[in-house]
Order: sequence, then structure tokens, then C-alpha cells
Amino acid sequence: MTQAHPTSAANTTDPQGQPALGRLIGAGLILVGLAALALGTFLGPYRYATSTPGKLTVGTCTVDYKYRSSSSSSSRKHTKTRWCYGTFTAADGTAKDLNAELKSDALYTRGHVLQARKSSDTSYQLDQGWAHAIALGCAWWFGALLPLGAGLFFVATGFAFGGPADVRRAGEAASRGLQRTIYVMGVTGVIGLVISLLVVFFT
Repeated sequence: MTQAHPTSAANTTDPQGQPALGRLIGAGLILVGLAALALGTFLGPYRYATSTPGKLTVGTCTVDYKYRSSSSSSSRKHTKTRWCYGTFTAADGTAKDLNAELKSDALYTRGHVLQARKSSDTSYQLDQGWAHAIALGCAWWFGALLPLGAGLFFVATGFAFGGPADVRRAGEAASRGLQRTIYVMGVTGVIGLVISLLVVFFT
């Protein structure tokens, strides 16, 4: 009597399923990168260019403490945010708000004048200049190169974290041109992100 043997398909993964999953992951990473590019444009140069410059005359400043439990001990650590409240007057005289508030870099005495910008009806920020705004945008843009590069690799090769065999298959599918492009994107993204963050911190 002839016995039926199970087919190898029962013990192996569909060869088309894994690359399809990898390309789906890659498409998601590319969308994340594009979203980061858009956020960088909005939070950096666009918001600065469309905000209203002016001055905030400080009435009072306070510190907002937020406590959180330390993972290494039972003690609680706290973070603090400085806020200043006062009167904002637009440089062109088009706006005046007696109850303006903004996140500050220090605690200022009553009557101190801060260079500020109004980005919405109730949102104010310190005016840190174009260099800060552009650097903030660049931090997002350079950071976006990392998911974009990874997404490009996933889409082109179908890599889906499928173990050594998947790594070998993806390596064979990636051309030298693709590898060079992804390498350049990764290195540029990391270096640009670090430099941009340093400029943001020191401006």
C-alpha cells in the first residue's frame, strides 16, 4: 500500500509571502520618513516665517515640576519647565495680549523684556532666530533619511527579518548602487542630525 507523504509546502513559508511583508514594512518606513520631512518643514522654517515677531514684557515666571518614579530606585525624580507670563506686543502693533505665556530658558524678573514670536492665538515662543528655526527643520530632515533609507532597502529587497536565509537573499537582491545609496543616506542622516541638534541646542 502506498503511503501519502506530506508536501514540503506544509513545513516551509510561502516564498512570496516574506518579500511581500518586507515591502509592506518598507512602504511604512518611507511614509514615516515623508512625515518627518513634512514635520521638519512645519516646525522649523514655516512656523518661524509665518509667526508674528514681538516682545513679551514679563509679569511673573514660575517653574512647573513633574515627578516620575526612578526605575533604579524607589526615589522620585523630577523635571522642571520654566514658564513666563506677561504682555505680548507685536512689533508691527497688530497684536497685543495681556495674558501671554511662553516656555522660557530662565526665570526673569518682573519688567524684563523677551524677544518672542506668536505662532497662534495662544501659542508663543522665544525668538531664537532663523538659525535655530532652520537647524530644527534640518534635524527632522536629516533624521528622515534614516527611515527613508531603510524603507528603500526593504522595498527593493523584500527583507522582512526572516533569519539568516532572508538576510542572504536580501543581500543578493541589493545591487551595489542600492547599497551605496543607502549607506550614503545613513551616514549623511546621522552626521547631519547630530550637527543640527548641536546648533539647535546652542542657539
